[in-house]
Amino acid sequence: MMGKTVFVRDLAPGDNVDDVFAAADKQVLLKKNGERYLTVALSDVSGRVKAVAWDNVEEIKAAFESGDYVWVKGRAADYRGEIQVVMAEAARLDPGGVDPSLFLPKTRRDPEKMLARLAALAESIGRGPLRELCAGLLSDTAFTGRFIHAPAAKSMHHAYVGGLLEHTLSVALMAEKVALHYGLDRDFLIAGALFHDLGKIEEFSMKGAIEYSDEGRLLNHVVLGLRLLDGRIALQADLPPEEALLLRHMVVSHHGAREFGAPEPPKTLEAVALNLIDDLDAKVAGIRDFLDSQTGDGAWSAYHNLLGRHFFRG
Repeated sequence: MMGKTVFVRDLAPGDNVDDVFAAADKQVLLKKNGERYLTVALSDVSGRVKAVAWDNVEEIKAAFESGDYVWVKGRAADYRGEIQVVMAEAARLDPGGVDPSLFLPKTRRDPEKMLARLAALAESIGRGPLRELCAGLLSDTAFTGRFIHAPAAKSMHHAYVGGLLEHTLSVALMAEKVALHYGLDRDFLIAGALFHDLGKIEEFSMKGAIEYSDEGRLLNHVVLGLRLLDGRIALQADLPPEEALLLRHMVVSHHGAREFGAPEPPKTLEAVALNLIDDLDAKVAGIRDFLDSQTGDGAWSAYHNLLGRHFFRG
């Protein structure tokens, strides 16, 4: 098996790069003068870095595809406060000769313990049919075998093996506390937390890197999650139709607004709460991962493009 000596987290401006990475998001773009250049995300178990090719664009473009393991030769540089790799050469590698554990980061927590804690929450649901719906899902080994490995995102938050389970458990634990604090329906908040993101099992594929599946790009995880939920509801004949409808609404509305990908905005208190809990967990986890990825010892982070700000590191 081919090893690695250079990891993303250790790159500094001026470093020579001559190592193996997982490639994703390969794109050919145009400069202002109309010339073509290549961008790609390179990743390993330690993180992700943007790479560009200004020269030999066609040759490098033809050498690999997104999802491949790629040998890259070039140099690390500083670009607006972030590390960027300028590629001079690249070549696809046979995945059989590469150790995949060097490229896909994974949760630091024990998946079996997280799954057991989530199952205990499901078993604590008071409504019998709703409890059986949730507990039955988590006792289905064909489902859990995929669930414990799935990521929750490609890059923003919990973007690693086991990330979806970690995020789902976190949302469910907060849902229990929020339901108690505000006097909301605990059963529905826990059930909504369990099902809200399960479409991500189908939305992403993992080879050398986390990528969108064809279904993920064409349908997105809200639609895929609703399909998964409907499949489970079909197995639970005694679930009251109104409860099934309200649970479907929580899945459909958990992104909060149409401009953020929700077909409908939240229209019950429990759906509103789920949207806010989900957003809080995603943002805190995403910002924490962003800060952990920062190099140097300055008081401020690099600029976070998606959230539009620097973060104070202290």
